[in-house]
Amino acid sequence: MSTLTIIANIIAKDDSIALVKAELEKLIPPTRDEEGCLGYNLFQDNENPAHFMFHESWATRELWQIHMENQHLKDFSAATEGAIESFILNEMTEIA
Repeated sequence: MSTLTIIANIIAKDDSIALVKAELEKLIPPTRDEEGCLGYNLFQDNENPAHFMFHESWATRELWQIHMENQHLKDFSAATEGAIESFILNEMTEIA
């Protein structure tokens, strides 16, 4: 079975870029310590600082689903309520 790759594109509202970035950065240490997390990397677009992207690798979809229910993600949602323009998450499988 291949690993699960998650690509999460987060667009912050223009007046909330610093807040969203700080809250996204808080997710990194606890997520990297989770069972099944093989990689969890945050990027910020060089041309559009409101655009953030997580590239995640998980051992299984089931372990990723457990991650999605963790308290630090609930805390992130509460802290950024009204600060995010869009959040698009894609589950991907590497083919080559």
